[in-house]
Amino acid sequence: MLKLKVNDIDVEIEEGLTVLQACEKAGVEIPRFCYHEKLSIAGNCRMCLVEMEKSPKPIASCAMPAADGMVIKTNTPKIEKSRKGVMEFLLANHPLDCPVCDQGGECDLQDQSMFYGIDKSRFKENKRAVPDKNMGPLIRTQMTRCIHCTRCIRFATEIAGVPELGAIGRGEDMQITTYLEKSIQSELSGNVIDLCPVGALTSKPYVFEARPWELKKTESIDVMDAVGSNIRVDTYDWEVKRVLPIINEDINEEWISDKTRYACDGLLNQRLDTPFIKYNGKFEKASWEEVFKIIKSKIENTSKDKIAGFVGDLSNMESSYIFKEFFDRTLDSSNYESRSSNYYVDNSERENYIFNSSIKGIEDAGLIFLIGANPRFEATILNARIRKSFLNNNTKIISLNDVGDLTYSYEKLDGQTKTIVDIFQGRNDLSKKIISTKKPLIILGESFFKIESAKYIFDLIKNYLKKNNKISSEWNSLNKLTSDAATVGSLDLNIINHNENMFDGLNNHKYEIIYLLGQDDLKFSKKDEFIIYQGSHGDKGAEIADIILPSSAYTEQNGYFTNLEGKLQKSYKASYPPGEAKEDWQIINELAEFMNNRKLFNDKDELESSMFNFINLKRENKNLQKSNIEINNSFKNEKLLVDYKSYYFSNVIARASKTMLDCHNSKIGVKRTGTYG
Repeated sequence: MLKLKVNDIDVEIEEGLTVLQACEKAGVEIPRFCYHEKLSIAGNCRMCLVEMEKSPKPIASCAMPAADGMVIKTNTPKIEKSRKGVMEFLLANHPLDCPVCDQGGECDLQDQSMFYGIDKSRFKENKRAVPDKNMGPLIRTQMTRCIHCTRCIRFATEIAGVPELGAIGRGEDMQITTYLEKSIQSELSGNVIDLCPVGALTSKPYVFEARPWELKKTESIDVMDAVGSNIRVDTYDWEVKRVLPIINEDINEEWISDKTRYACDGLLNQRLDTPFIKYNGKFEKASWEEVFKIIKSKIENTSKDKIAGFVGDLSNMESSYIFKEFFDRTLDSSNYESRSSNYYVDNSERENYIFNSSIKGIEDAGLIFLIGANPRFEATILNARIRKSFLNNNTKIISLNDVGDLTYSYEKLDGQTKTIVDIFQGRNDLSKKIISTKKPLIILGESFFKIESAKYIFDLIKNYLKKNNKISSEWNSLNKLTSDAATVGSLDLNIINHNENMFDGLNNHKYEIIYLLGQDDLKFSKKDEFIIYQGSHGDKGAEIADIILPSSAYTEQNGYFTNLEGKLQKSYKASYPPGEAKEDWQIINELAEFMNNRKLFNDKDELESSMFNFINLKRENKNLQKSNIEINNSFKNEKLLVDYKSYYFSNVIARASKTMLDCHNSKIGVKRTGTYG
C-alpha cells in the first residue's frame, strides 16, 4: 500500500493507481474529459492538472502513477488558473449552440465550464468548422463540437474491437473520422454517445425528441437477450424515448448493445390495443367478455389432451408461472412448453442450463472453448467480456466452428461432433490443455443442443469436467449460452413437457387448441387448430391466431427475469400499455375467473410469493422428474451448424423497430445471419 497526501488529507491506496484515482479516494473531485475508468489513458485534455510538491509545473493526474510520499494539491490559485486556461483553449473552437444541442443538460463541457471556466475569451480568431461524418443510422455527428478527447476512438478499438474510428490531421486540423465514412460495424457502437463528453456524437433516432429534465427515469432490466443488462428507461408522456445503461460491474459493466439501446421505438409500432376475433379470415375488434366467452366455450368442448400452451421469449416469470398454473389447475393439463423448437434440455439440475462461471468469471478464465456458439450475436455484452479477457490476460480462445469475426482472434477447429468426443475422451491435444488450465471455460451455444447426439455429448462433457475437478464449489467450467431473456426463468419454473414431444404433436396436428403466450417463433403449418395469441405486437403469432388478447410489453409491467447466469432481476414498469391491453398475468387470472368463477391468485403479491415458493421447493428437491421422452443417447458424427436468429430481428419488439431495420440494411454486407458450418 502507498501513503500520500491530497490537500493535507492522508490517503492509503494500492500500488498501480494514478494520482487522479488517489484524489478521488480522498474525496476530491478532479475535472476530466479524456480520462475514463474503462479505457486506456490518453492524457490529452489536460483538464485534470494538479500541483505536486517538488514539481515545477502542474501534472496531468490521470497519467501520473501515484508514488509513496507524494504531496498533491488540487485547489491552489496556480491550478485554478491552469484549468481556466485549458477551458479557454477547449472553447476556442467550440460553437455556442447549446440551445439546439441534444447533449444540453447532460454535457460534461457545459458543467465543467460553469464550475472551472472563465467568463470571457481572449481568442479573436474565427472558429474552425469541421464537416460532419456519416457513422450510420445510430450516431449523429456534429464534429465542429469535438474537443479531441479520443474516448470514441479508444472505445471502438479496445472494447468494441472494431478499429474503424481514428484521427487524421494534426493540431487544429485534427478530425475524428471512420476513414471511409461508413457505418460502424459493431453491435456496441451506441456506447460512444454516452462516452462523448460534448455534443459531437449524439443519438440519431433520439434527435430533438426531449430534454433530460423532461423525462421520467425508471431503472429496469433489458430483455433483448439473456444477459440481463441493467438499463434506465426514459419516458416522456408515457412514451419510451430512450434506453441508457446503468453500471453493474457483474453483468454489463457500463455498456449496452445497440439492440438494447435502440429497439425501443418498436414499442410504439404494430401494437395490439384491443381484443380481436377472426371471422372469415378477417380480424374484427371485440370486447374482453366476448373473447373470454369464445375461449371458455372452445375449452369446455375440447378434450384436455388436445389443448397445448407455448410460452414466448420475452415473457416475465410471473406471466409464465400463472400460465403454467392455469394449465395445471384450471385445465388439469401439463401440455405446456417454453421452447420454440425441439432441442435437448435437462432441467433436473440447474447447472445444466445456466452460465455457471458467471459473466464476470470470464475475466478469470485461462482457456475458452466455444462449442456451437456465436457470442457476438447471441450475447453481445458477454462477447465484450471475452474480448476483455483476451486483451488483458491473453486468454486462449478456441471455437469448434469458424463463426466469422468475433472481434478477437481464436483458433478454429473442423466443426465435427467427433472432434468434441475426441477432446472429452482425452484423445486430443486440447484435452490436456483443458486439464492443465486452472479455470477453463466451456461455452455450449443453443445450436449445440439441436444436434442429434446432444444428450450423449453433453453427458460426456459434464462427466469429463467433473472427473478432472473442473466442476466444483469454487469453479464450474460448464456453461450454456442462452439467447432469449425468458429461457432460464421458464426452466426454473419447470415449464417444459417431460411426458411427450409437443413439437411432434404440433406437426401431426394433434392439438385442437393452441394457446401462445407471446410465442412468435413456432414453426408449424396451421390446419384446423384454434389458436389463441396473447402478446403485445401484431407479429407472426398474431397472424395465425383466431383470437388475439392484447398484453403489455416489458416496459409496461413489473416482472422478474432470470439472466443466463441464473441471476434473478426485476424489470420495472416505465409506461402504460395502449388502449385496452392488460398485463399478461392479469389476462390469465381474469380468464381463469371467467371459466371457474375463481381467480388463480387474489393479487400480484400472492402470485409472486407462490412462484418463489415453487422455485425454492424445486431447488431443495434434487429428485426432479426426468424426461420420459426417449432421447437419443448414442453418438452420431455430424457437422455442428451454428444457427441463430437474425440479430436485428430477434424478437417482436426488434422486428417492429424502424431503427433495427435501418441497422440491418446498413450492415447488409456483413455476414450477420444464416448458418455457419
